[in-house]
Amino acid sequence: MANVVVVGSQWGDEGKGKIVDWLSSRADVVARFQGGHNAGHTLVVDGTVYKLSLLPSGIVRGGKLSVIGNGVVLDPWAFLDEVARIRAQGVKITPDNLKISESAALILPIHSELDGIRENRVDGIKIGTTKRGIGPAYEDKVARRAIRVCDLNDPVHLKERVDNLLHHHNALRVGLGHPETNAEELTQKLLDVAPHILPFMAPVWQVLDDAQKSEQKILFEGAQGAMLDIDHGTYPFVTSSNTIAGQAAAGTGIGPRSLNYVLGITKAYTTRVGEGPFPTELDDAVGQRLGERGHEFGTVTGRKRRCGWFDAVMVRQAIITGGITGIALTKLDVLDGFPELKICTGYKVDGKIMKRLPAGATQQANVKPIYETMPGWQGSTRGARSWADLPAEAVKYVRHIEELIGCPVGMVSTSPERDDVILMRDPFKAV
Repeated sequence: MANVVVVGSQWGDEGKGKIVDWLSSRADVVARFQGGHNAGHTLVVDGTVYKLSLLPSGIVRGGKLSVIGNGVVLDPWAFLDEVARIRAQGVKITPDNLKISESAALILPIHSELDGIRENRVDGIKIGTTKRGIGPAYEDKVARRAIRVCDLNDPVHLKERVDNLLHHHNALRVGLGHPETNAEELTQKLLDVAPHILPFMAPVWQVLDDAQKSEQKILFEGAQGAMLDIDHGTYPFVTSSNTIAGQAAAGTGIGPRSLNYVLGITKAYTTRVGEGPFPTELDDAVGQRLGERGHEFGTVTGRKRRCGWFDAVMVRQAIITGGITGIALTKLDVLDGFPELKICTGYKVDGKIMKRLPAGATQQANVKPIYETMPGWQGSTRGARSWADLPAEAVKYVRHIEELIGCPVGMVSTSPERDDVILMRDPFKAV
């Protein structure tokens, strides 16, 4: 049996929640490996809707072990709020079925405050963050001044670590015209929350190694998408972590040889939330129709998503940088009834034809898409569970996407319902 990594191959919001839920029912362990509570999955299990931001998707299924890896940044107060909310829906969450890496860096109130300060600059320049402190927390982690989960277990030296952290942050806050943070107050907040977090603390790398040795199936759950990757995305309009599959190893402490199959969740069109370049964006009635039919609003923020045609150049690039083995094509049913469909097969940048997204922000902003046009279909794909249920034009659309991106489609999702999936290859049996 294979271990499976699930990542987004676009700008996030590809419909990972449904696919991860479908896969988590077949896994023994579900592990989050990057990001924080800026990500969101909506799961529907037996008619009950669960909205998860930080908790791994396996938590809503009995008999699964859920893991939050060292690559995640954890807001302890947001974590406890989410645990309370999901428990209120009848889900069992205990240290027996949920583990948090002792090495995970914490998101503190100063981080979300700094995020908000930066997003409200007087010059109007924005990255489009969720203002939840994700970026500043990762900055402190890289700068080696972060407070980590294991530090909560060391009250004697916690004040020293807080003082070191605030040596940087208070200078920054004063420079930006904001008052300093009181070290004693922040330390006390951490001491108060520690007893609620520490029971979940574990050496996650060892937990996963034990699972491997017991031949358990592990599902590694990513957040956001490949084009939001800090190294490979549309920088600087990206998230603050690596979102590609390689991070599943670094972000949990399991070796890369344990990542057997990488499933790239890929929407049948393209969406983006927040600022940044979007070559195939449609500011017209077609874009509005895609947004309305696809219910394109963010799970966490509620922000309206920008919509456009499928970008094969971008997805092909994500497949290469992310080591994607196969894709799950989602929301095919949203395209029902369009008389024609367009697919971006190349870019024109400063008069030159390119088959990749350039790295520079100025060039990215000037990218013009080159389209192929295909006939749409008038029949319905909604609820289809086999190729025979699809209109011929829909099959051609999917097959042509495979050709353009150079990667097989292993699954096709045809509605929000969990079992409305056309399965060509079970990722857990792919090795």
